[in-house]
Amino acid sequence: MKTLPAMKVLFATSEARPLIKTGGLADVSGALPTALRSNKIDCRLLLPGYPAVLQGAREPRHCLAFEHLPSFGPARLLEAEMPDSDTPVYILDAPRYYQREGGPYQDSSGSDHADNALRFGLLSWMAAHLASDASPLDWRPDVLHCNDWQTGLAPAWLRFMGGGASSLMTIHNMAYQGIFPAATVGQLGLPAEYFQMAGLEYYGNLSFLKAGLFYADHLSTVSPSYAEEIQHEPLGMGLQGLLADRRAVLTGIVNGIDTAFWNPSNDLHLPCSYSARNLAAKKHCKQTLQEDLNLTVDATAPLFGVISRLTHQKGLDLVLDIAAWLIEQGAQLVFLGSGEATLEFALHGLAARHPGQVATVIGYDEGLAHRIEAGADLFLMPSRFEPCGLNQMYSQRYGTPPIVHATGGLKDTVIDATPEALASGQATGFVFMESSAVALQAAVARALGLYRDAGAWKQLQVAGMKRDFSWEHSAQQYAELYRRMTQ
Repeated sequence: MKTLPAMKVLFATSEARPLIKTGGLADVSGALPTALRSNKIDCRLLLPGYPAVLQGAREPRHCLAFEHLPSFGPARLLEAEMPDSDTPVYILDAPRYYQREGGPYQDSSGSDHADNALRFGLLSWMAAHLASDASPLDWRPDVLHCNDWQTGLAPAWLRFMGGGASSLMTIHNMAYQGIFPAATVGQLGLPAEYFQMAGLEYYGNLSFLKAGLFYADHLSTVSPSYAEEIQHEPLGMGLQGLLADRRAVLTGIVNGIDTAFWNPSNDLHLPCSYSARNLAAKKHCKQTLQEDLNLTVDATAPLFGVISRLTHQKGLDLVLDIAAWLIEQGAQLVFLGSGEATLEFALHGLAARHPGQVATVIGYDEGLAHRIEAGADLFLMPSRFEPCGLNQMYSQRYGTPPIVHATGGLKDTVIDATPEALASGQATGFVFMESSAVALQAAVARALGLYRDAGAWKQLQVAGMKRDFSWEHSAQQYAELYRRMTQ
């Protein structure tokens, strides 16, 4: 593996694009390490050996063998490179835990794997072992960077092992905490004396995420606003007290986006390319999207796009509440996503009642997601909470002003089209404060008013397209955080 004469970081994660992806964590894990390496940081990933990882990584080769790990059994460590970069990746090869059908966290029927505590307990143990003073690797990290509950036990293990690298725990979403019965403590071989409120215990259970938040040297999350919100109810999800106590070592850093993959000037998923200097071509993307989804081809109809998991968190029930009003305004709606059956049913019904004005596609299609970002005039993202969010940044990059609720990363990345922001040329979208259908409708009404002013609308589009959402800025902030942690 290529070694850089620089700070060394082990980036432990349960998924990383393009090898394995279920959500935004994979996008971060796939892009941030590469951006860090561009900033002279020797960052290497640690991933579970799922079938897709073993098949997709470049040149996996034997590194270490563990004949029998207490509580876990045998495992191997392979070393390889990511398929789309020279970023090194260590693969935890333990077929008993990772070679199975289904996804990283659930089986093919959609149920959580029954042994997830052991699966991600092992991942956490290996991360800590490789970052500890007893690591068998010649390469020793200065920082162990853990991500979400699946690696939450790693800072605790590292402490129990007697120390080593400094540890950073990044929270991508507080709603997922890795909570297991108290008996899991013994099954994992964790020290029983640490199963207490000032430690691993969470209301009588073991919480992987709490372990990380309690034992890590520093904490981060994926936007400054979310870092503040999780110190209070309800977004602290029961851990707000601990987070408030640790506010001095809690940092919010907004995620970046892959600006090469999400770039309307050379996006191969689009029927034609366009840019801030050539916005006229975006009209063809709209027409093609209307044709492909059997919407009435109408250049003047405001077309709203939605790409989302269909869950209560995402606030799509608010869109349904105002859908009749939107259709009365002559708007068209395109939905892409999957999730709760009630929302899927309601969105299918909406499309059936309004052919030509509403299209619903259940599932996920990468190409269609790009075409919606390009073909829509506006993007709806009324999430009740959103640690960071990515689609609002994609939308701005594609000249599709987003309409967002003022929460988390949405609040931090969209500049509301107030009269002052419009006058200064800084506005990039529309922000509403209260999570309600009334507030969403008022924001949409503001957006439709500006949409009818071609000159002002183009200014809004161009301002969004010129913003720098690349990983470079975020990577620089992480690099500075690592340096502060290791001084």
